[in-house]
Amino acid sequence: MLSPRGTAGAAEPQHGRALPGRGRELAQALGSVQGAPPPLASLSLAYCSSLKPHRELEHQASSPKNPSPQPQDPSLLTWQALRELDLTACSKLTDASLTKVLQFPQLRQLSLSLLPALTGKGLVAVARGCPSLECLALSHCSLLNDKGWAQAASSWPRLQHLNLSSCSRLTEQTLDTTGQACKQLQTLDVAMCPGIGMASVRCFQAQLPQVTCVQSRFVGGADLTLTL
Repeated sequence: MLSPRGTAGAAEPQHGRALPGRGRELAQALGSVQGAPPPLASLSLAYCSSLKPHRELEHQASSPKNPSPQPQDPSLLTWQALRELDLTACSKLTDASLTKVLQFPQLRQLSLSLLPALTGKGLVAVARGCPSLECLALSHCSLLNDKGWAQAASSWPRLQHLNLSSCSRLTEQTLDTTGQACKQLQTLDVAMCPGIGMASVRCFQAQLPQVTCVQSRFVGGADLTLTL
């Protein structure tokens, strides 16, 4: 499972994996691709704080006249076979850029932890572009609220592992939504979510008995880990 500090893959180019790098290095790598893209399955760009969206990309993504333009330059869109993608702490990414770039119908694991600009609107767009997710990390996404999560969660019935730790705007309503939308869930992390209490965590566990682990640490200092 991807975690806020984890990566989507190690340095094994022969197996279709890529290491993190700076934004400029990524652009150079993408621009050097000639012909058919390599069969990349796992890509980690975690902590690439200099990675930022192209202004034109954001303009296109937000334009109602042209909602789905084809990319003119090499980009992440060239790797449609991706199964794992880690964008942890790529702090300059916005809803608009994620809307345009995250269109991977085969993606199984995704980390968007530590993205301060991510809102429910962006997450809903990600859900439409990546409907096959099984593992999702959204730790420390401070703008994410119950409404945004509810709208996105309905597109992710295959989710098995979910990290919502330190999402300070989430409440017990998110647990209800998750229990209804994500019936295959196995593990859940809601540590440091002050709006989620211990009683609601226990109710959630009863609602989804197949969940093997629910982790939560509360502002008051109480720790709760339910494991079957």
